[in-house]
This record gives sequence, structure tokens and C-alpha cells, in this order.
Amino acid sequence: MNETLVTLVGHVATQVDYRETVNGPSARFRFAVRPRFVDRQKQAWTDGPTSFYTVWVRRSLAANVAGSVAVGEPLVVHGRLRVRDEERDGQRWFSADVDAVAVGHDLSRGTAAFRRVARAEPMLTEAQKGAVV
Repeated sequence: MNETLVTLVGHVATQVDYRETVNGPSARFRFAVRPRFVDRQKQAWTDGPTSFYTVWVRRSLAANVAGSVAVGEPLVVHGRLRVRDEERDGQRWFSADVDAVAVGHDLSRGTAAFRRVARAEPMLTEAQKGAVV
């Protein structure tokens, strides 16, 4: 299957919306990406137009993002790009979503302290315990 994988560098624009669903944890947040470039005529850095993406995270990544990410923080997001084309009230709308595979703080802008999440051991029944040798 062909997929468009993207890596975005930007800032968290909204609070993380975390939910427990029947399919497991899910979260989303808006992500702002603004390119910077040198304007050779002005001999100065210039900001380009800001693009906004909705970033979707699932399972353990959703729980870790909800506990680690706040509005305004610089992040690097890697995942599958989905562009949606919809018609609402007679107008055509486009939106860009990213199904994230990895999310991390942009360490070129600050420091972070990594903490590994302890996974719960699966509960074994007495019959399963006897079968394990």
C-alpha cells in the first residue's frame, strides 16, 4: 500500500483531546507549522504562512502524548498524511490530518527528560501458570 509519510516540525496549537474508546486510547491536537527563511532583499529572517494539521495518536502513544505535551511546545511529528476533501454548506473544504507514528519534543529548542513507561504484566490463570515451564 502506498502511503505518504511526513515529518513535521512545529508547535502544539491546542490542548490534547484524550479519550478512552472501545478500540483503546485515542488523542488528537492541532499542530502549527510555520516555515522560516532568509529574505535576501531584507537580509533578515522572515516567517512564511502558518499551516495547521490535526494530529491523531492511538494506543500507548495517545496516553504518552496526553501526559507529556502542552500547548506551545515545539514538537517533531512523524506519520501518515491524509488530506480530506469535503463539501459543507455548498463550499468545498480541505483539511490535512496526520496519523502519527512518532511524536517527540524538538530538542533543538530545549531539553527533555525521558521516562520509560512501565507496562503491566498480563494476568495468568492458574491453568496457564501450570502450563508455563
